[in-house]
Amino acid sequence: MSATHAAGWAHASGALKGPAWLAQPEDVNALVPLLWSTNTRKVDNELEIAGVKVSDLVAEHGSPAFFMDEDDFRTRARSFRDAFDDFDVYYAGKAFLSIAVAQWLKEDGLNLDVCSSGELLVAQKAGFDMAKIGYHGNNKTVEQLARAGELGVGRIVLDSFDEIDRVIALAEDAEPGTYRVMIRVTAGVEAHTHEFIATAHEDQKFGFSIASGAALEAIQRLAKADKVTLLGLHSHIGSQIFDTAGFEVAARRLLALHAQVASEVGVVMPEMDLGGGFGIAYTTQDTPATPQWLADNMRAIVAHECKALGITAPRLSIEPGRAIVGPSTCTVYTVGTVKDVVLDGGASRLYVSVDGGMSDNIRTALYDADYSCTLASRASDAPARLSRVVGKHCEAGDIVVKDEFLPGDVRPGDLLAVPATGAYCRSMASNYNHALRPPVVVVRDGSSRVIVRRETEEDLLATDMGAE
Repeated sequence: MSATHAAGWAHASGALKGPAWLAQPEDVNALVPLLWSTNTRKVDNELEIAGVKVSDLVAEHGSPAFFMDEDDFRTRARSFRDAFDDFDVYYAGKAFLSIAVAQWLKEDGLNLDVCSSGELLVAQKAGFDMAKIGYHGNNKTVEQLARAGELGVGRIVLDSFDEIDRVIALAEDAEPGTYRVMIRVTAGVEAHTHEFIATAHEDQKFGFSIASGAALEAIQRLAKADKVTLLGLHSHIGSQIFDTAGFEVAARRLLALHAQVASEVGVVMPEMDLGGGFGIAYTTQDTPATPQWLADNMRAIVAHECKALGITAPRLSIEPGRAIVGPSTCTVYTVGTVKDVVLDGGASRLYVSVDGGMSDNIRTALYDADYSCTLASRASDAPARLSRVVGKHCEAGDIVVKDEFLPGDVRPGDLLAVPATGAYCRSMASNYNHALRPPVVVVRDGSSRVIVRRETEEDLLATDMGAE
């Protein structure tokens, strides 16, 4: 049983040793390469991204800011495309999407998965081939579905009987083949991840349950709709997953349903999507798999199950998002205050406050996510101190990095960089406390350019209609 304290866990015995996986570094200035984009390194004791020093980047673009290594993003995208060359690879736009990113994906031959009318609009503005778009979401309106049909979206992933009814009704007044759909199923797989991002167990909002028979009923209903094209089954078991065990169970159950539909309903569905959720390294405790390893294992899983069932494998697809954009980007903050908080028994923790926080990275507060960071603007000879990097919002839970060893002399004006913030940080950013959302700045070959600009005070007030 763990020790407790009336004032909370942080005051309990041993709490300030940090988590078991966090070892005190031999050199507090050194980077752990696995956590950073390919072209990020320290040069003359300062962090450099794709040939540009962070001090120069902050001087030009301010802080906080997201700095994206373009070559790293595009290399990771092409690695998935090449490793899964017999699959359709859909980049999961919810991780992070902009017009520039959509254009890169188009140029590099990937498909794109969107889950809102706003993401679809970005893809449209980028000139993306609508036939290579997948449209997700658990509550798509009639208007959104109609727009998807009008634009020629390649596939729509249906998530409820209400959506099925809407598509069938819309298809009656459309050309045959306008509505090409997949059925999202819940395979009953408990992914080893936070409960809020484990999405294939039964008690949650997504999909049709295989176990309850809802998935088969959904397929039977669509099979009777002559003007709707049923492509196949879709599954997503969760996020930040490091092995293929969950995919093996999901594939077994999906392929069994696929075979059942062929034999009992008389419909051979040509496609199947196994989802995404491939993990990345946020800290030294994470061990991400390579795209090639994932591809080899997922191919073997599907081949084995199809052989056992005596069926031909459908055309497969996957949806990496975080695994492409996550490691490509780091957030750079400026330190504002440093506070040495003394706790019971004389132990202390260094609280380092930066100029961002939960408005640009909600994941620590929302998912209890772990991050790392480094002193980015200089080297230090000071002993390492167990520190907590916090934001400037009016919330005790406004934590950016829960536990990290930083130099004990970290001070106001220093720059701190947090790696692996490309996924779900800018895309989930908010105006909490009327904060201005940071820019996304692409860095490549010694130069930088803004692809999403920093919000301004005028942006903040644009929707406030004022007093009558």
